[in-house]
Amino acid sequence: MAAQEPMRVLVTGAAGQPRPPAPPIRAVSDPMRSRLGRPGSGQVVEIHSKWGQIGYALVPMIARGVMLGADQPVILHMLDIEFAAEALKGVKMELIDAAFPLLKGVVATTDVVEACTGVNVAVMVGGFPRKEGMERKDVMTKNVSIYKAQASALEAHAAPNCKVLVVANPANTNALILKEFAPSIPEKNISCLTRLDHNRALGQISERLGVQVSDVKNAIIWGNHSSSQYPDVNHATVKTSSGEKPVRELVQDDEWLNGEFIATVQQRGAAIIKARKLSSALSAASSACDHIRDWVLGTAEGTFVSMGVYSDGSYGVPAGLIYSFPVTCSGGEWTIVQGLPIDEFSRKKMDATAQELSEEKALAYSCLA
Repeated sequence: MAAQEPMRVLVTGAAGQPRPPAPPIRAVSDPMRSRLGRPGSGQVVEIHSKWGQIGYALVPMIARGVMLGADQPVILHMLDIEFAAEALKGVKMELIDAAFPLLKGVVATTDVVEACTGVNVAVMVGGFPRKEGMERKDVMTKNVSIYKAQASALEAHAAPNCKVLVVANPANTNALILKEFAPSIPEKNISCLTRLDHNRALGQISERLGVQVSDVKNAIIWGNHSSSQYPDVNHATVKTSSGEKPVRELVQDDEWLNGEFIATVQQRGAAIIKARKLSSALSAASSACDHIRDWVLGTAEGTFVSMGVYSDGSYGVPAGLIYSFPVTCSGGEWTIVQGLPIDEFSRKKMDATAQELSEEKALAYSCLA
């Protein structure tokens, strides 16, 4: 059996140290795009991180095959700003020293053209964080500028089949802006990360019931990657010795499921910051791997996961939003799970988070004026 071609994975913000906000990426036309982006020529996963911690946590996971599979060789492309150039060299040294069998090469660069050419997967972790005294529109203006520029860079340099995962907040709306300014990238190839919230929901159920998290499945995150998200366990099940059982049947505490459970998942990021004095990095990196792996390699039969994707109007969600839905994946494509019954409690929660996304969209578009 012939050895697989290495997939090129681009990670930006991988230096793992504090740095000033990155300047906007300028798009440069790339006549080599069609040749360098041909299928099978490699894969580039692009990750932007203000502090670098998610990118730094993600790099060894990719090199070990967590993202793309245990038999898939990779060539890592790492992009960072000039401020972090020396630290980036250090990360390259560490990767070489780790002697990962799947890692077939490492490129460390501050040149966005060198890094982005031929990218097949882009994981966008970086954005402009809200600082004390800033209004929402100020933050949105900064992020619109960043994602408009990054979209242009992807438009110019990415492979035609590029898959994009946006992590930086406001993730859903950042993904929507990126979609608007990278029109050659299919809308089905642009997503945002709600898998972290999905995994948090699975973890809370696992802890509550004292079962293995691998035995819990089909929780859903609806809507925005924010505190308005709706973690829904109405369709979630747990594998038991007597077969799969509904989570609600096993927990037998609707007050907890409709109250504390939802609030815990919604506020988990803030709780980690309070405890760690830093935002989630390890869990975010792991969830990004889960998101891409399922998207590329497929979900297990009978299992669905949560992805922020472009709404087609399913479940009464306004079309034109990037909204988290339950999806299955096969052949490198996601499909929204259809026909799930929605009760009145869920409907209100789903509508509320959709309203927040509509307001964010309007604010973002006003920043473009």
